[in-house]
Amino acid sequence: QVQLVESGGGLVRAGGSLRLSCAASASIFSISTMGWYRQAPGKQRDLVAAIFRGGSSNYADSVKGRFTISRDNAKNTVYLEMNNLKPEDTAVYYCNLYTGFRQYWGQGTQVTVSS
Repeated sequence: QVQLVESGGGLVRAGGSLRLSCAASASIFSISTMGWYRQAPGKQRDLVAAIFRGGSSNYADSVKGRFTISRDNAKNTVYLEMNNLKPEDTAVYYCNLYTGFRQYWGQGTQVTVSS
């Protein structure tokens, strides 16, 4: 069973920065697509950023130029660097591991951006 443990959430003022981390328990990390999703109260869970096994990535339009996703396969860890945060970035952020036929979710970490 794959376990994903997120950390790094918190409360920050608008314009500030946070770095989220997600550590995976499985060796399949290096061959998996890793993603960060977020879910605000009353809204659906949406993709924020994804990074593929080869290192390429994509982002939601709302975070392009502000967020950066990266991975360290030696540490089975994926990161989300979030800069110039806005109140609308407030949500629970979830880490996702996708093997191509199965996916796993972390427990989520709260990010709150005050205006």
